[in-house]
Amino acid sequence: MSGHSKWASIKHKKAATDAKRGKIFSRIAKEIIVAAKMGGGDPNMNPRLRTAISTAKSARMPNDNIDRAIKRGTGEIEGAAYEELTYEAYGPGGVAMLIEVLSDNKNRIAAEVRIVITRKNGNLASGGSVAWIFDKVGMIRIAKEECDEDTAFAIATEAGADDFQVQNDAYEITASLDSFEAVKAGFEGKEIKMEIAEITYIPKNTVKVEGKEAMQVLGLIEAIEDLEDVQNVYANFDISDEEIEKFSGGQ
Repeated sequence: MSGHSKWASIKHKKAATDAKRGKIFSRIAKEIIVAAKMGGGDPNMNPRLRTAISTAKSARMPNDNIDRAIKRGTGEIEGAAYEELTYEAYGPGGVAMLIEVLSDNKNRIAAEVRIVITRKNGNLASGGSVAWIFDKVGMIRIAKEECDEDTAFAIATEAGADDFQVQNDAYEITASLDSFEAVKAGFEGKEIKMEIAEITYIPKNTVKVEGKEAMQVLGLIEAIEDLEDVQNVYANFDISDEEIEKFSGGQ
């Protein structure tokens, strides 16, 4: 299982806690604002906004919050101007990381990211030194209880998905950026709920880390994700399920 898949599983488990703290709503709202600003407020004409709204509904974000975020993006309601930034870094054991940020204060978030990475035994990397390790794709995750494997596989392949993997409790499907909307539509048409349906980065290769280094890598990523302006963290670690469960159980 790729580092992305493992961390996606952790993020899903943390979703309920994050929602209680309001953090997940804040992150989704920022994405909706930026998507609406860049491509307009009509989700039918704006794939990025459509995906953001789908994520919001999966997280049970109130419709009023969604509508307000769209209006902020289109300028109907005054709000902060967010800038998209990407930081590249290496964690313990040489694990590569991409950090996506939406911030209204570039200098503040740059300092916050640098401090966390330094304190947690990582190093910031120069632009482009890490990005090549990852491919940008569409990722869909569906709980096994939603449908059987044959049904999920048939929908995914007929819609043009590139890969289909069976995990312990879910199916994970990847698709090219060109095919992603069609694959999503295939599952939506069958009223099959998707836990995750997003544009993401998956690593071309992974780095195996164990023991103390594994805990350090997971701790670093969690600390970065806890920063208010951080939207996503992608990493190419290969850590055993047992060690990930050990880390998650200690949170």
